[in-house]
Order: sequence, then C-alpha cells, then structure tokens
Amino acid sequence: MPPSDLDTAPRPAPLAIVLLSGGLDSATAAAQALADGYRVIGLSFDYGQRHARELEAARELATALGLAEQHRVAVDLARWGGSALTDPRADLPEGAPDPDRIPSTYVPGRNTVFIAIALSLAEARGAEAIYLGINAVDYSGYPDCRPDYLAAFQRLAELSSKAGREGRAPRLVAPLILDGKADIVRRALALGLPIERTWSCYRGGAEPCGRCESCRIRDAALIEAGRPDLASALGRAGGRPDPRPDPDPPEA
Repeated sequence: MPPSDLDTAPRPAPLAIVLLSGGLDSATAAAQALADGYRVIGLSFDYGQRHARELEAARELATALGLAEQHRVAVDLARWGGSALTDPRADLPEGAPDPDRIPSTYVPGRNTVFIAIALSLAEARGAEAIYLGINAVDYSGYPDCRPDYLAAFQRLAELSSKAGREGRAPRLVAPLILDGKADIVRRALALGLPIERTWSCYRGGAEPCGRCESCRIRDAALIEAGRPDLASALGRAGGRPDPRPDPDPPEA
C-alpha cells in the first residue's frame, strides 16, 4: 500500500527547555540546543537579583534566537538573602576568586530550584531535554555546577516524575560543563550567537562595569578568543581583566 499523508508528514523537532539567564553561558547553551535540532523553550527567573538587566537580555536573546517560547518565573530567593547577588548591601567581588572557598556570589539553592521548575515544565510539555549553562571549570567553587550534582539531579528526574517512572525523564544536558571561558566564547561565535546581547555584569546599567569579577573574567576570555571589541569599555582600554574563569551566574 502507498504511504498515507500521515506517514509522510514531517515530524516536529523534539523539544528542549533551556535555563536562560541572559548571560553568555546560558545563551550559548540555548544556541547549542538549537544547533542540536531542538525546538527550544526558554525559562528565566526573577529570583530577586540586584538588577533586571540580565532578564532584559534573556528576553532579547529569546527573540534573536527564535525560541519557540520564553517564560519568566518569579521565585524570591532574596527574601532570606545569603548571597552578594541578592543583597544590595553586600560588596560585589572584584578580585580573583579564592579556589578554596565558595564565593559570595553563590545563591543558596538557586540551581536546585530552577532545575526542579524546569523539570515540571519539561514534563508538562513533553520536552526530551533540559539544557543548562553550568560549567565545572569556571564555577569550581559552586556546589551546584559540578558533574556529581548534575548526575544526582538526573537520577532525581528519573525518580520524581511520571515521565521518569515511565522511562521518559528529560536528559539534563550541560554542553559547556568542561569548557573554559574562552572556549565558550569560541563556541558561541561558531554558533552565531549575538554575544553583544548577553549580559554578565553583576551590576546593572547601560554598560557593563568592567570591574566586577564577572566582567573581568569575561573580558579576558573575549580578548583571548580574538574579540576584544566585545569586551567592556574598561577591558578594551586595558583594564587588566583577570585571566581566571568567570563565575557568571549559570542559569541560563
């Protein structure tokens, strides 16, 4: 028998959720998911961070990348503090990170909360994967950006949902987990990501400050990758960006 129209109709691309913070890493993860053949739903969080600039970047990136949907969820982690990213009274780090200490920019429980909500969205929409911008090289001090954390959460995804119990738990994909920051920049450039639309600065404002830890390390990576034109004004002026990895918030 000849195939029916239903048999020959193109199947829709599989669906993935991407935690999209508006920063370089999460945006690169979104671009990678698209390159991997997924339709992408972006998921961003207003968690009480110091400014909304990164959320504006996430919205702009969702449009620029042509995401299927973009959702913004409010989860007020600033209510109980515990991080320099949610407490405007706390000093933001500007020096090189101490490899022996979890930095003050760590937000207690942030990735655990975000991934749990992403799992809910993935199950409701039938998504096959959740892409994360976490990075064990750049975020060695963060407990929720390490391979063992990711493996444990994958097991939780398999146990905690109907889809998981039926063998259909979404895969947690961290394509950047072993990349250095300059490698992430190179990957972003190869994927055609508009890096100039991403936001990594811990401070808000019209332009990145170039002084905070995140700006300094991002600038160093951009310069190393051959794109000093995308660095902050201070970085372009030779503001001595630190060559160490960037603890830029990873959700996304």
